[in-house]
Amino acid sequence: MQTRPLKPVTTTIARTMLVILLLSVATTSFALLTLASSLNDAEAVNVSGSLRMQSYRLAYDIQTNSPQITEHLDQFEQSLFSPSMAALEHWTVPTDIKVHYYNLIGRWETLHPLLHNGEKQRFLDEVANFVDRIDGFVFELQEFSVIKLQVLSITGGIGLSLILIAALYTIHFTQRKIVSPLNQLVAASEQVQNGHFDLALNVKSENELGILAGAFSKMASELGKLYRDLEKSVDEKTRRLRHANESLQVLYNCSQELSVSRLSSQNFSAMLDTLIAIEGLTATKLVIEESNGVNTEITAGASSKQPWHYQDLELDGQVLGQLWWQYTLPCPDKSLIDNIARTMARAIYYNRAQKQAEQLLLMEERATIARELHDSLAQSLSYLKIQMTLLKRQLSKNEMDNAMQIITDIDSGLSGAYTQLRELLSTFRLTIKEANFGEALVEMLKPLDEQTDAMLIIDNHLSSLNLDAHHQVHLLQLIREAVLNAIKHAKADEIIVTCEQDGDQVNIRINDDGEGFDPTNEKLNHYGLAIMTERASRLHGELTINTTQGSGSEVALSFTLEP
Repeated sequence: MQTRPLKPVTTTIARTMLVILLLSVATTSFALLTLASSLNDAEAVNVSGSLRMQSYRLAYDIQTNSPQITEHLDQFEQSLFSPSMAALEHWTVPTDIKVHYYNLIGRWETLHPLLHNGEKQRFLDEVANFVDRIDGFVFELQEFSVIKLQVLSITGGIGLSLILIAALYTIHFTQRKIVSPLNQLVAASEQVQNGHFDLALNVKSENELGILAGAFSKMASELGKLYRDLEKSVDEKTRRLRHANESLQVLYNCSQELSVSRLSSQNFSAMLDTLIAIEGLTATKLVIEESNGVNTEITAGASSKQPWHYQDLELDGQVLGQLWWQYTLPCPDKSLIDNIARTMARAIYYNRAQKQAEQLLLMEERATIARELHDSLAQSLSYLKIQMTLLKRQLSKNEMDNAMQIITDIDSGLSGAYTQLRELLSTFRLTIKEANFGEALVEMLKPLDEQTDAMLIIDNHLSSLNLDAHHQVHLLQLIREAVLNAIKHAKADEIIVTCEQDGDQVNIRINDDGEGFDPTNEKLNHYGLAIMTERASRLHGELTINTTQGSGSEVALSFTLEP
């Protein structure tokens, strides 16, 4: 296709147009060169700004002995030597910025060996000064970018002014050929200045201004694309920083729950509520495994029809429970959930360890009391029993029937007292080695099961999470006393121990199908019943005994867990 040649209007117009063309080309070329050199500025500012956050993150990793410190060190060095930072060595970059960048590298090469040499505290002392240098470097980059934009604006303004002067000089010759396209170019420049890069220039002239208008439209289109890409990159980096901050906050809140002296279900509920704050999660559920098969469940959030996902809570090869969650888009951070799962596993372990330590202290105190009873009262009763036996032998020779009867009653009373004392010593010497209530209950009743032909059935549905050591010790002692009474006096074929929980209400029942007894008979009010009543009062509960002669008996305890 043959193109039509340009038609100069007059020599003056041609010269004027030549001047305008040269000015336009010069201004546009300078603008393109300036913009091209500015493409790396924004990325360099973002990368250098991220170095501050990464420096503080390294300091936090050192203070918390984070296992991610090696990964974060690699990320820091990748940022420090990234292509955008290396581009600062270009000849157009001022010498001050280059020197400052080399100083940052030199300072990092001084700080980095401190981590490998174990001088972490010295590293922490130098972090603040290092961040101040990064701040100064970022400020210089921003100032350099502003200066380039100012030079670009001044140059563009000068070029545009000269073009307008030349256009006014020839306006009476070029009203239709020059003025209208120039007006459109001015309007387009204002749109670009206001951030509107989608231009539609209606310039159909076959002269130099038509070419210039096309080039300007293309330049605006390219600038718009670069501007949108830059905005997208900034938004993405901002979102990642916000997400990292939220993740750190969630981990911090969960770690705070481990600092309490006594872990309870409220602390686990608080962890789950914190977990719900993660973007994308809608519902969470914590399942704590119990040895009796009745697991404890704590939920948070609103469950939906979305599928459940779970992760085992494992510590030292032992599975302590599971963490379940539901989510919608966007998908939650899996590594954050892994960290919280490990925190919850440690919390469950701490809960059991705390309870076991408290129980050991109580058992040590009871063992001390048992030793005192054995060393004092038990030996005295034993001595009296021996003396009574000798006295019976002497008196029986003189056939003193009445005296023998009295002595027999005294001997019976001493034997009963001695038996009661031995039972008290056995009760005080009871050892509870397991922190889990179900395991401790089975372990405690195992010796009693070997002492009787009756079938001993344990039906435990009670979670040990909310039971402290005080609760567990008194419950186990009360159950032991009730089962022991049934074995000794009831002549039962079956003894059933039932433990249930309804909300904060705990119900314990010990049933047997033995002979029963008359509760109104004071002679049968064994001291064990008084002990059980005392333990029930310490739990702020109510103890009831339901029995009749010949129809078995039931010992029932009901009390409320304190929040």
